[in-house]
Amino acid sequence: MEKKRYEQVGEQVFHTVLDNGLHIYVASKPGFQKSYAFFATHYGGMDMRFKLDGKWLDTPAGVAHFLEHKTFDTEDGNALQDLAANGASPNAFTSTSMTGYYFESTEKFEENLRILLSFVSIPYYTQESVDKEQGIIGQEIRMGDDEPETQVFYGMLEGLYAHSPIQVNIAGTVESIAEITADTLNLCHRAFYDPGNMVLCMAGDVDPEQIAAIAREVLPTQGHPPVERDHGKAEEPKAHKGCWEKVMAVSVPIFQIGFKDTPPTKGEEWLKWELTGNLACEVLLGTSSPLYTRLYSEGLINESFAYGSEAYPGAAFLCAGGESRDPEAVHTAVLAEAERIGREGIDEGLFQRLKKAAYGYMVRSLNSFENICVSQAMAHFNGYDYFAFPQCFEAITRADVEACIRRAATREKSTLAVIRPKEGAE
Repeated sequence: MEKKRYEQVGEQVFHTVLDNGLHIYVASKPGFQKSYAFFATHYGGMDMRFKLDGKWLDTPAGVAHFLEHKTFDTEDGNALQDLAANGASPNAFTSTSMTGYYFESTEKFEENLRILLSFVSIPYYTQESVDKEQGIIGQEIRMGDDEPETQVFYGMLEGLYAHSPIQVNIAGTVESIAEITADTLNLCHRAFYDPGNMVLCMAGDVDPEQIAAIAREVLPTQGHPPVERDHGKAEEPKAHKGCWEKVMAVSVPIFQIGFKDTPPTKGEEWLKWELTGNLACEVLLGTSSPLYTRLYSEGLINESFAYGSEAYPGAAFLCAGGESRDPEAVHTAVLAEAERIGREGIDEGLFQRLKKAAYGYMVRSLNSFENICVSQAMAHFNGYDYFAFPQCFEAITRADVEACIRRAATREKSTLAVIRPKEGAE
């Protein structure tokens, strides 16, 4: 195994690639009792159209999430129960571009790792269990339909993008999951749950060589390159539409502002975009920014206000939202502040303070084994070294952040999504 020491953050990581194409990363944590394992596939809610065996296939919205739910099923029962019986705390999640299965434990780590690798790599889907799960996930979808925060976020994505599948809810719709069969799950498992499309990340006081030996023992001996995917036609630089609205049972309007940016390419450019985008949000919208102070003092935003940046294949954006009695006024103020920064630049003292604070936050996040493993997996799929962030971050200049704000935070690239109260609601 290759061993790499990252002196700036005091981390040591072992890495190897198995013959089947699986990458394994182990963040060594000597002396810790708890260990964490994360087994992920580069497959998420946006991967609905792909090429398998030379043919393009279209699958219903929500398959990746549905597959996550059913992958815990085994011929002998349920892997969640097996891991819990061994003292582990297991779970899983599906995002727009990734599905991950994980557990943490203080004992029987190698035994639990065998269970994790086995149930994820060996599919067991019956039509009877699929039919039953459709009702369960259907209830989950309907609950999401009643959540204003979920609805306004996807409304913002609908406003920004005309073609990108990131605007489709990860869980799908009640109608789309009704099309899913056991054959659909087996097909998508074959396409995406291949060692060549997966990564295994761990953090703890574990033996890296033994981890690799267990993976060789449990997983298929051969893997295949990731399948080709189609994420829709290339998007126009400007937002698809400037506004999106819906009426729901809320007491005050809930809003999301989105700014469409140029998607980064994989590799160091992706990492630089993420770091620069986060800094741009702090400068323009953060709790230490002049704009936040003014909007808060005027009662236009409250503690619910949140912001961030996200990038996916073919899509990247900055966003902010929360509750406001006047979302349009907030939108106008954000655009005006972005224009001012583009014209006058960022105060050097503010920039340095925000940059130091952001770096401190990233370093503190290394205390979380979960964050290390999930971030390492995301970095792997996006083509960069996660623990190289200090060098990349240090190289980001005030001009880089100003250019990001100037490029993305414009009216033509923005969408304002609003959930308004029903007429007569208090």
